[in-house]
Amino acid sequence: MFKQNIKNKPARLYYPGDDLGLTFSESEITYKIWSPPAQSAAIEIYADDQGTKKLEEFELQSAPSDTWKVKLPQKYYGNYYRLHLQLPRQEYNFVDPWTKAVGTNSEYGLIVDPSRIYPPTWTKDQRVVLEDPVDAVIYELHVKDFSISKESGIRHRGKYTAFTERHSVNKEGMLTGIAHLKELGVTHVHLLPVYDFATVDDTDPDDYNWGYDPLYYMVPEGSYASNPANESRIYEFKKMVKTLHSYGIGVIMDVVYNHTYHTQESPFQKIFPNYFYRFTEDSSFANASGCGNEIASEREMMRKYIVDSLLYWSREYHIDGFRFDLMSSIDRETMLLAENKLREENPSVLIYGEPWTALEPQLESYQQIRKGDQRGTGISVFNDNFRNALKGDSDGTGKGFIQGKIGLEREIDEGVIGAIGLEERRLYGFALQPGESINYLASHDNLTLWDKLARSCPGANEQQRKKMHKLAQVILFTSQGVPFIPAGTEFLRTKFGDNNSFDSGIEVNELKWERKTTYREHFNYLKGLINLRSHHPAFRMRNRSAIKENLHFIASPFGTVGYGIFNNANEDAWSKIIVLLNPSQEWKQFYLPESRTWAIVVDDQGAGTEPIRFFHSNEVMVPPISGMVIYAADLVTGY
Repeated sequence: MFKQNIKNKPARLYYPGDDLGLTFSESEITYKIWSPPAQSAAIEIYADDQGTKKLEEFELQSAPSDTWKVKLPQKYYGNYYRLHLQLPRQEYNFVDPWTKAVGTNSEYGLIVDPSRIYPPTWTKDQRVVLEDPVDAVIYELHVKDFSISKESGIRHRGKYTAFTERHSVNKEGMLTGIAHLKELGVTHVHLLPVYDFATVDDTDPDDYNWGYDPLYYMVPEGSYASNPANESRIYEFKKMVKTLHSYGIGVIMDVVYNHTYHTQESPFQKIFPNYFYRFTEDSSFANASGCGNEIASEREMMRKYIVDSLLYWSREYHIDGFRFDLMSSIDRETMLLAENKLREENPSVLIYGEPWTALEPQLESYQQIRKGDQRGTGISVFNDNFRNALKGDSDGTGKGFIQGKIGLEREIDEGVIGAIGLEERRLYGFALQPGESINYLASHDNLTLWDKLARSCPGANEQQRKKMHKLAQVILFTSQGVPFIPAGTEFLRTKFGDNNSFDSGIEVNELKWERKTTYREHFNYLKGLINLRSHHPAFRMRNRSAIKENLHFIASPFGTVGYGIFNNANEDAWSKIIVLLNPSQEWKQFYLPESRTWAIVVDDQGAGTEPIRFFHSNEVMVPPISGMVIYAADLVTGY
């Protein structure tokens, strides 16, 4: 095992340079790898990405810090390569883990310089600027889901370039694609894995997977490119990012550093057997991921690889944020170093992750970032407490607040305040600041919210379930913290009850753009809520003290929640805002803090920033299964 291998190694197992893999100058190409156990190494050059014609082979020379390198003639630019590595007991022919370009299905590396490949005006591309994470509205999306449906009206269906088509519509003429994203008002698109993953055939347009099976971490996935054999994936990925940025929409990458798809056959295991993975006491691969292995992020060269690859995406592809899959299996020191380096690069970067693992990792508890351990780190975590309180369990028949379950009011209160805790109300949160709480009702995992409502409320009719869905969105978008929705939420996305559609294919997973027409009222409602949040900073307070000073819960009927945001909180134009949440099947009477003229901007029918109607009273009736947002109209100039 690895521990035994390194006992007799006197030198430190670390290389500090930033030139592993291929690097380029005007006159030559340098190829360098790090492999302490290597006995010899060579790079084989091929004319194509199928290996049918070998052009040349160059021996790598041993260099300091366990590296091997060689200089290649410039004429091989644009060709393909593999590393031939001789270890004490094994011999491998493969693509090294530092590659930044590959051919079809990642069989061969591609000798190109990504920094020379970019669309027009790429050098003037502007990232999305955020003053605080709470200003974000995150929209989780799979590249193929976005555009693969014929109903999308998009020509480059299932491709990166689908995001560059600015004027697509469905059959009824409603906006789809990137124009839809802008119309909805989201600030960031969270893309399910778009690094190179192993389980989809680049040449089969119908092949499907979410992509949580990493292969090459610094290469864009080939199946979303127009030509996976050449540099198209690099160019088109950058064009996608640039177009989204031109619409004011940031791009977040879903990254999976907790495991790799392959274990014995992974490039990490081949370059240095047993170094990059954790092992159990019986010498088996550890398995915190539940996927067969567990990356040893705490080892210096693995930590360096993770941080370097994150910085590479930030610098080379202008990525605005990163979501970490099973983040608790990545050691705390690595996560904090990554956060620090990324924020130096981009102060507006969004960094968040799952504060859990599938199985217990080979890490001490102090080395993990679980829910609550992120306090003050600049890293945010998913608030599953809020999620569960709102809708019940993720896949079963259990109910939550929005389905009318009694006794969850305190949990809703904790979510409303961004999980920061208010001891005087015996609310004990896990966040230091509201921006650390990613508030969500559903994600790519588990049932969609619409499917969950169908399973948990079989006796409810569609109209009642639509009201529950609306109520859920009212709570999400008026709560402190960072709202997160999966794509299609705005038109009641269904996956037909499939709670784990990672490889269920296009028909289950595609965004069905005809639903935007069918459920246009729901789309407009959600659009109105996002508009309300974006125009009213009272819903986006940035620190605990502001929430504690300005947000106060009010007495409300049994089984409901009511609260006010006062004092022109966070420099809001509205001095007094009241949010009333009624999940019951009866009208409920709420008493307001005072009698005055109030304007309703959200009720069971509509949502937005403009008054739906006015009333003058110290009480209001809230319809069944609905939320209501009102503000003191007589304190605002013009009303």
